Amino acid sequence: MARPGAQRGRAMVELGWREWVSLPSLGIARMRAKIDTGARSSALHVDAQWRYTEGGAPVVGFRITPGIAGHGVVEACAPVVDERDVVDSGGRRTRRVFLAAQLRVAGIDRMIELNLADRRGMRFPMLLGRSAIAGVFTVDPARSSIHGRPPRHLPGPPV
Repeated sequence: MARPGAQRGRAMVELGWREWVSLPSLGIARMRAKIDTGARSSALHVDAQWRYTEGGAPVVGFRITPGIAGHGVVEACAPVVDERDVVDSGGRRTRRVFLAAQLRVAGIDRMIELNLADRRGMRFPMLLGRSAIAGVFTVDPARSSIHGRPPRHLPGPPV
């Protein structure tokens, strides 16, 4: 069910408490994400990350397995947007790297900010926080995967 929203008169798009998402700018065709309105920022699980400088600017490289472990490892890199402390659900404060990425969910593309985290042991490799969904999406906690799975492969090269 769509409701009028803050997106220039367009109706809000409903998401379930979990959805399939793509991060085309990072070369990730699809992964499961938990929609978490209690979290301010979005978090992406990475298996490994490393920092370097390119043209005088900080960059973070990382490796992720967006699906089942051992199936489809993706390596990507992105400019570092920020580095700041994040308090997790257990109350632990950690310093995390933030980057900007293109999010595609429910047929909508938008740029979001997300941090890289160790979410090993969590059911979802990505947590989509309220700053990523504000003004465009609304969440029905009684529904799940409303928009289905994206294709296994991204069309064309990563954006």
